[in-house]
Order: sequence, then C-alpha cells, then structure tokens
Amino acid sequence: MRPIARFAWGLLAYEIGVIAWGAYVRATGSGAGCGNHWPLCKGEVVPRLPSAETLIELSHRLSSGLALALTLLLFAWARRVYPIGHRVRLGAGAVVSLMITEALIGAVLVLFALVAHDASLKRALGTSLHLVNTFLLLAATSLTAWWASGGEPVRLWARGALAPVLALSLLATLLVATSGALTALGDTLFPSASVASGLTQDWAAGAPMYVRLRVLHPMLAVATAAIVLVAMTLVRTLRCARAVQILSRAAGVLAVAQVALGLLDITLLAPVTMQLAHLVLADLVWIALVLTSAAAMASAPAPVSPPAFPPSRPILG
Repeated sequence: MRPIARFAWGLLAYEIGVIAWGAYVRATGSGAGCGNHWPLCKGEVVPRLPSAETLIELSHRLSSGLALALTLLLFAWARRVYPIGHRVRLGAGAVVSLMITEALIGAVLVLFALVAHDASLKRALGTSLHLVNTFLLLAATSLTAWWASGGEPVRLWARGALAPVLALSLLATLLVATSGALTALGDTLFPSASVASGLTQDWAAGAPMYVRLRVLHPMLAVATAAIVLVAMTLVRTLRCARAVQILSRAAGVLAVAQVALGLLDITLLAPVTMQLAHLVLADLVWIALVLTSAAAMASAPAPVSPPAFPPSRPILG
C-alpha cells in the first residue's frame, strides 16, 4: 500500500473520531460553550477560566481544524503524486470541498444559536444538512483511500440492476441516518425517565417533531437493514470479486448490528456512550456500503456457467 493510501485511511479513522466527539458536544449540551462566536471562542482565541462546556466545544473546534489541515495535506499530496484528472486527485478535491462545507454548516449553527437546547425547525434542518454533508465527506474520503490503494475507477453505465439496487441501499441508509441524528437530538432535548414514560411522550398530542421521530426511527432502521441485506445478497450474486464478497458481507453484518445496538440504546434510555457507539456503527455501515458499491461497480459480472447437458450415449449399430 502506498504511503498516501495509508494516510487517507488514517484520515478516515480520524474523521470518525471527530464526528463522534461532535456528537458528544451535542449530547452534553455543550454546543453553546463558546457562545455565539466563530471561529473565536467567546470572542477570544483561548478563553480565560473556561467552563467544562467551553472546553468540550473548544476541543471539538480544534480537532475539526486539524482535520481540515490533514485534508489539505492529502489534497496537496494527491496533486503531487497523481496526474490531472486521476480519480485519487479528484477524490481528494471532493474531500477538501466537503470538509470546508462541514465547517461552514457548523459555523452557521453556532452563529445563529441553533445549538444547546434550541428545539426549532431551523435546527432540525441544519442538523439534517450537517449529517448529509458528514456522510458525503466520509464517502469521499473512503473512495479516495480505496482508489489510492489500487481500486479501479467506477463505471456507471451498462450495470443492469446493480446500480439501482446499490443506490437504493445508499439512499435508505442516508435517510435512516438523518432520522437517527434528529432522534438523538430529541433524546437530548426531551429525555425520558423510563421506557414507559418515553412511549407516553412519543404518542402524546402535540408532541414535538423530535419526540415523534423516536417512534418512526426504529421502524425505518429495521426496514433499511432488510433492504441492505437483500441488496448485498444480490450484489454477491452479480459480482464474484473477492473484495465485493467481503465488503458486502461486512455491510450486512454491520447493518444488523446497528439495529441491535439501536434497540439496546432505546432500552437503556440513550446514554451518551451508547449514542456515540450507535453513531460510529452508523458511519461504518455507510463506509462499507460505499466501498461495496465502488468495488461492485468496477468489477466484471460473475461468470455465467454454461448449461449442463446429459452425457451422450453411444449409438449401437
């Protein structure tokens, strides 16, 4: 594996860590730890006598800044190593663009006070856009690392049923992840004392949208896991490449584990540690699906065995 490929995989792992820390900021209500200031924290580079919330938010900003610096390094490295138009170079450019967008969305949430205990529809929209951009960032980084490791370019045409099947599994996963982000926000804003009281809140007349999603999200998660399992089985039938076989099985196992962990999260009333584990597993499901799609859309179809004919009998004269 080339050094740039190892660097890209390491950047992907670091991004997952930054995303998890961002979820910790949300779960602990520390999103307003730096006030309505960005990129400064409470109007200062390093605030004096910072509170715990300020330290949590500030550390997240610093880790995000380091992620941006590493992304720029990857882009410069790809430009040096690969020619114009190469897929690794294009992928690294997409990573930089999405990382900048990620920072800008976070800045808007802070500057417009759509953090901490805000329960407005504007925050729901911002959170959803943040999640979609985060998943696109993970996809771009995954593909860049995959291609730098020798992955073949994706071919979109003449793929038969493969392309719509993979697109459906990716879109369903993105939808359920978005609803999961809003559900997790609802658990933070409207915590429940018990499962029974949580169900009462969920079905109460006039319940906030965040609370309503606590009923809808598990159903979406189960349906999405079923879609992923069927899609990955079909992919293995259509593509016999070893990478496709391994990645598609990993995606199916992770999707089932995600549902099981989500049910446990509900039972335990969504503690912070379970929320973080649930989010990291969702990231891994998405990455496995993206890599499965890249490998399947680049490999040749599974060979079709010739029809078997019964052995001919000798003709007796």
